[in-house]
Amino acid sequence: MASISPPPIDSEAIARRRPLHPRITTGAKLVLVLGGTLFILAAIAVFATLQTTRLADIEASGRLRITANEDARAIATELVGDMTALRVAIRALGKDPLDLPSCARAQGVFAQQSLTGARFLITDRKGRTLCGDPLPAARPKPTDGSPIGADILPGEGVVLSVDHQNGQAQARAFFPLSFLRTLIDQNNHTSPVETILELDGDSLPIETISGKGPFERMKTLRTELGIGGLVLRSATPSAPITSSLIVALALPLLMWLAAVLIGWFVVDRLLIRPLRQLRRIVAAYQPGETLDISQVEAAPAQEIRDLADTFEAITRTVATHEAGLAEGLVRQTKLTREVHHRVKNNLQVISSLINFHARGATGPEAMAAYSSIQRRVDALAVVHRHHFAELEDNRGLNLRTMIGELAANIRATALDSAAGIGISLDVAPLLVNQDVAVAIAFLVTETIELAMNCDPAAQIRVAVKPAETEGRAVVRVVSRALVETDALRHLIGKRYGRVMEGLARQLRAPLHHDPLTGAYEIAIPVIGCD
Repeated sequence: MASISPPPIDSEAIARRRPLHPRITTGAKLVLVLGGTLFILAAIAVFATLQTTRLADIEASGRLRITANEDARAIATELVGDMTALRVAIRALGKDPLDLPSCARAQGVFAQQSLTGARFLITDRKGRTLCGDPLPAARPKPTDGSPIGADILPGEGVVLSVDHQNGQAQARAFFPLSFLRTLIDQNNHTSPVETILELDGDSLPIETISGKGPFERMKTLRTELGIGGLVLRSATPSAPITSSLIVALALPLLMWLAAVLIGWFVVDRLLIRPLRQLRRIVAAYQPGETLDISQVEAAPAQEIRDLADTFEAITRTVATHEAGLAEGLVRQTKLTREVHHRVKNNLQVISSLINFHARGATGPEAMAAYSSIQRRVDALAVVHRHHFAELEDNRGLNLRTMIGELAANIRATALDSAAGIGISLDVAPLLVNQDVAVAIAFLVTETIELAMNCDPAAQIRVAVKPAETEGRAVVRVVSRALVETDALRHLIGKRYGRVMEGLARQLRAPLHHDPLTGAYEIAIPVIGCD
């Protein structure tokens, strides 16, 4: 008998049976978990850096507010005081243009400011000079709610004006840029502050910050001076976007990226790649072989090497067991063949004994009995011989060859009175197992012998055809000798009926008899077609 070995491992079939959703490898999962954890830490570090920068901006805003208020107060106090003195002077000079003491008091107020270029001019309604020095051309315009008009001379300074109530006189004062700068310098700023006076789109930079970079961020605050619509705009640098800040923001992300790449490299080299190699080796495994784990022996992880050693030990054990099973199968095959030969020899001995005694029989009844026994022994021998011939292929017994040989034996053992019997066959090449073959062989033999006893010269037709139901076939024996007669009923009731019913029960199907056409029919299971 042929050795039986398990089928090879079909890795492609295993892959096809896997679900069709996108596959995420173990290495990718590990890297995702590691990357997600490190990304949270990197985000916390970036948030802490941004929070520190925001606190620095808040602190710079507070300092700027204090500085802007101080600068606005210093400028507004000085300018309002000077213009108040001029208002007093024009009130007196409007009444008496020759009031020299009032002019002298105004000059005394501007005496110290004149050192930085500040000066004033008081004129009457016709524009004649009553007191003071000539001023740059300017047209200050009072704003709503303010008695003082203002005008900015870009790059020079600011001009303020105040008028007498009845228009008898007016005063204008010029405050140069240097004077305004001295007012701000008195506050001693702790941090650089850019200060600019603005009025209706005109601006006068008082203090500027030099060396501002393209990424310089400024905090700006506008303060109303309450003088002719003048606004003081103060600005101070926020926390600068320096290289250290950029590094502080980018370093956590760079560290996260580096950690992910390093983690992927380590996981791939230490875990994923050796496991893939081991998987390819296991997928290529064929029964009876021993795994070659030389490619995995250099794996960095000791656990993977141990797993490879375990696979190798398992395959070695399986190969040993398969060798033992093959050896046992050989012994069993030899034993089966020996048993077959002994059974065949015993059947031949029995057949020879029957023939020997049949030749010595004196009466026709004894000879008929020996012939009947001979036919049944021959039927058993035919089934046994065909079964052993098909045993190695494990396909089943072919009904066409088996019934053909059985019919030949029946004709050979027929009595002289039945020498004219004819047996025609129409058997499909169907395959059955041994139990079904034995029952069919005996049932066909009994039916043909029944027909021979009813009519020794009858013609018998044996047909086996596939049925409409899959896995089933119909055995049909037809002869005019099997038409319903008294002789047929007598033989069935006395001898053949009980045997044929027992064989039908063994086939697990009813045996039908058509008394008009003389046919016996039964359905049998089949395992295939040759």
